[in-house]
This record gives sequence, C-alpha cells and structure tokens, in this order.
Amino acid sequence: MKIVVTGAAGFIASQIADAYLALGHQVLIVDNLSTGVRKNLNSKAEFFEGDVRSEEAAKAVEAFKPEVLNLHGAQIDVRKSVDVPRFDADTNIGGTLNMVEAGRRGGALTRVVYAASGGSMYGDSKVLPTPETEPVAAVSPYGVSKATGELYLACWRAMYGLHYVALRYANVYGPRQNLHGEAGVVAIFAERLLRGDPCTIYGDGKQTRDFVFVGDVVKANVKALTTDFCGGVNIATSKETDVNRVYELLAKNLGVSTPAKYGPERLGEQRVSVLANGKAKDVLGWVPEYDVDRGMAETIRWYREHR
Repeated sequence: MKIVVTGAAGFIASQIADAYLALGHQVLIVDNLSTGVRKNLNSKAEFFEGDVRSEEAAKAVEAFKPEVLNLHGAQIDVRKSVDVPRFDADTNIGGTLNMVEAGRRGGALTRVVYAASGGSMYGDSKVLPTPETEPVAAVSPYGVSKATGELYLACWRAMYGLHYVALRYANVYGPRQNLHGEAGVVAIFAERLLRGDPCTIYGDGKQTRDFVFVGDVVKANVKALTTDFCGGVNIATSKETDVNRVYELLAKNLGVSTPAKYGPERLGEQRVSVLANGKAKDVLGWVPEYDVDRGMAETIRWYREHR
C-alpha cells in the first residue's frame, strides 16, 4: 500500500514508518523537523519537509495518492497548548483537516490511522481504568484539539464512507523519545539523570499515568491497517504508575541514589490517567507485551547507547 506518515521524524511515527517499510509498503513522510530529527528518517521512504498545515504539504500528499494516511504530526506539548491554545488548535485541527482533504483529492484514500490521546481526552475520569464509552472531558486545550480530530474523522466517515481508526494512546515512552518537543517525563528524567543533573517532580509525584511502550504502540499501528473496526480504541496497559515510581525505576537502572526535587503543580495536568484496553484486544487483536519495569530498562539501554 501507499501510506503517508506525518510526523515520522519524531519518536513514535519514525518507528511506525520503519515497520510499514519492513512490511513492503511504500511510504511518504511529511515532517517539518520542528521537533523531530533527520536521523530518525528511514532512507527507504520518500520525504517531504513541510508543515502539515501548509499548501505545499497538501500538494505533496495529493500527488502521492495515498491509500492510507497515518496522522502523527501534531503539537503534543500540553503546557504549550495552555500557553498558546490557538497554535495548538491550528496545528492539531487545521493540520488534520489539511492532510485528510489532500489525501481525498488524491483519489485513492480508503483509511486514516489517527494518533488520538486517551491520556488527555477523558480528563480526570471517575471510571478507572477508563473505557472508550466515557465522554470527552479534557482539562487541557491539547486534549480538546486531539478529540476534535476524531469528531472530524467520524464526520468524514458519515459523509464519504472513509474508514478510520483513532488510536487513543496512553502515555507513550521508549527509544527515540527526546527532551526537546516530545517532552515526556521518562525522556526528561532519563536525559537529566544521564547528565548527572537533578530532576524536578511537579506536585507530590503521586499523579498517575498509564505508560505504554513505543514498541507496543507500533504494533497497534500495524494492526490498524487491516482491521474492520472503525472508530476510537485505547492503546494502553491498564496499569497505573505514579511519577515517583517512574523516577525510582529510572534512577535504579542508572545506579543513581540522589532523590528527586519537588516543585509546584502545573496548570492543566491531570491527577489520574489509566485506560481500559480490553477493546483493543477485541477489535485489533492487540495486547501490550511490555510492563513498565521491562520497558524502562530497555529505554535506559537505548539512551546509554545513543547519548
């Protein structure tokens, strides 16, 4: 198949592009390199350097005539979405509209795989682990913009019959995640610990997240190419891990005994996030293979080898 992967100079989508190419698919990568890095680009893919909102990127996608769009190019920083919500909406909503319409104009598009955000769209749900049936209750502009992308895809499904799979990620971590622009807590702590710098935990560190390993996420994106299921599905471990535990695991793997520092809570940050993953098993045949201990150890090995 001919597949466009946006954001594939970044840590998640670059590994998805690698997997698609390994399966024999033809891939066009669209990325503006604002947070992704050129070394993540697979040389077997075609590459267009540009913003997902731009007319030039739309023309490149239209000319490629993709059968599948895999949409990962986005503004993903929750704190930036709070500070500059217009930019967040322009990128995440406007970019999605631009890419899907370009794909449709190409004439061959049958499916969209969309990187949604289960970690932010449900907000501080009282139902834990949170299933897909819970309503959107985002507490950040980022959560709102990513959920809005799903609404547009459902609209295109109704109007044009376009198949879509919205993969509602929990908190993804693993190799290639970087400190700049994809600032997940695992990447931030790992980078600082490797440099011998102190780490700051904002709040009391008891806020929990559902940490899912990037290798498992890649497998979900492969399964999304062929499933008959259309709609949103959580990609998660269904297990809570608090930030204090993340720091302990990373420090242990690096042989660091220095305790973390603590700072004030940050605006727009959820207290608890853990997602139900039973639907992913039912509709994708997907289950996570990595628990947080194994995944953190593998992540640290990668950072040691690539720093």
